[in-house]
Amino acid sequence: MTGPARSRPLRRLPAARRTGFVGMLAAAAMTTGCASDGSGPADGAAGPPTTSTSTSAVPGAGETAPTTTTTPSPTEASGDARRLGLRAVAALKRDDPARAIALIRAGADVNARDAIKDSVFLYAGAEGYTEVVRVALVHGADTRVLNRYGGTALIPASEHAHLPVIRLLLRSSDVEVDHVNDLGWTALGEAVGLGDGGPRSQEAVRLLLAAGADPRARDRFGRTVLENAERLGYAEIARILRAAGA
Repeated sequence: MTGPARSRPLRRLPAARRTGFVGMLAAAAMTTGCASDGSGPADGAAGPPTTSTSTSAVPGAGETAPTTTTTPSPTEASGDARRLGLRAVAALKRDDPARAIALIRAGADVNARDAIKDSVFLYAGAEGYTEVVRVALVHGADTRVLNRYGGTALIPASEHAHLPVIRLLLRSSDVEVDHVNDLGWTALGEAVGLGDGGPRSQEAVRLLLAAGADPRARDRFGRTVLENAERLGYAEIARILRAAGA
């Protein structure tokens, strides 16, 4: 028969462990106090004023990193627009009109000109990129801006008989029909004197005459457009010019 069970005496912790345990309790009490005594910002409370920042989550860290946003000054914005404009010109010269249009819609300056005075508007007109011309006009292309030969976008478009561009410029802009470039050519003069005399050039001549182009305009050598048509053997263009009063 066993005797009554004896209670086991409590085991005392060593002094070092007691000290560490008490320290942990004190730290927890201090943390709880900070959250409730108003010394730290409570959830939903407004903190101190900050500069314009946004926060983005750091993947896997559960924290946020501030990202400062800056509004460009008017000078910086203008510089950015010019740089985009020059990129648009370069894109068009690489035969990438879609990229040029995207840059225009992103804020490119359609009147910014590169080292040889090509703007995206002027180059598009000269090379027959009709949609680029249309978008450039919508975004403020200046029809008075001149190329390195002192000509408007209409003049080289007429030389190369880019009919959709000619129609667009005559219909949707205030381009000067009888502007004379530094070489003494008007749009009609180049359509006749530098064109190939074929059906497209003939139609270019009709479009320009219908828009009020002077059929008696002369080149820098003093020759009229009719004289140039006859000299080059462009019989149909000569007939069109005579019918217009040349």
